[in-house]
Amino acid sequence: MNVFGAYSRYYNLFYRDKDYAAEAAYVDGLIQRYRPGAASVLDLGCGTGRHAMLLAKSGYLVAGVDRSQEMLTVAEKERALGDCVDRVSLYCGDIRTIRLEQTFDAVVSLFHVMSYQTSNADLKAAFMTARSHLAPGGLFLFDCWYGPAVLTDRPEVRVKRVEDNEIAVTRVVEPVMFATTNLVETHYQVFVRDKGSNAVEELQETHRMRYLFQPEVEMFLQEAGMTLVESAEWMTARQPGFDTWGVCFVARQIDRDVRQVVS
Repeated sequence: MNVFGAYSRYYNLFYRDKDYAAEAAYVDGLIQRYRPGAASVLDLGCGTGRHAMLLAKSGYLVAGVDRSQEMLTVAEKERALGDCVDRVSLYCGDIRTIRLEQTFDAVVSLFHVMSYQTSNADLKAAFMTARSHLAPGGLFLFDCWYGPAVLTDRPEVRVKRVEDNEIAVTRVVEPVMFATTNLVETHYQVFVRDKGSNAVEELQETHRMRYLFQPEVEMFLQEAGMTLVESAEWMTARQPGFDTWGVCFVARQIDRDVRQVVS
């Protein structure tokens, strides 16, 4: 099953306490700090479209890409119900290979989408996708699992319970770490109880996540024709440390003439 396939049905319920509005405002602030007047955004791995819709409400023209058609179906319903239908476009595709034949002032990839790129080849391809869609001087902004913190504060078994008027959901997450590949394999077991019938549905999925270190991020960026301009703890702007699980990286496209001089 595609990652987030059946899980997409319950995705927004699990993350209803996530402050998407504050996160979109944080991203907007970073974009405008380093690219004043930016007007267009490509969201790689847009999921159910929460960030994309909020960025559109802030005035951006937004294109969202996700490889899960199930996620995009949810996003399309939210887009149709919102007031930004003409400012958001949605595309189904793999962020490692998709080419929309247009450029944007900023490319964003949020909620650890880059950590789902588990091999060097995956990361290089995703970074090249970002770079190929950037207008001159455009920004690439993404967050990921940060290696020093993952190794200091190891992942552990977690249980989360959520519910609405119709269903009650319990999610058990069991992680397994792989030291030689910088990967965490997270096994999801989800139990969904229908409150009307008490029938229980069980789902199982495995997500593989890669934790990243700043030197390798800088290397991948340089290879893709970008340079790092900021790294900070997600949402706080604090210097990343051993307790910083989520780090936001902001990079800028390198002008071709500059790249030739550097090389």
